Amino acid sequence: MFWTPELAAFLEDAPFPATKEELYDYAMRIAAPQQVLDNILEIEDPDLIIEGIEDLWPEYEDVINDEYLYNDDQEDQFY
Repeated sequence: MFWTPELAAFLEDAPFPATKEELYDYAMRIAAPQQVLDNILEIEDPDLIIEGIEDLWPEYEDVINDEYLYNDDQEDQFY
């Protein structure tokens, strides 16, 4: 399972808590990219209740933190 902030963004409005099947149905309805669908299909336990994207990608909160991502525009502020 490989997640990026762009892929995870497709599930930000998902109806959590949800099962694997509910997440897959949601991703299909919003026409999420195939990689998102593949990631959902990789969930091993079909009865697992997923409370949020953090259950799928534990590092999600760290990645969306402003300090994690580097912005070239911010560099110009220091010169």
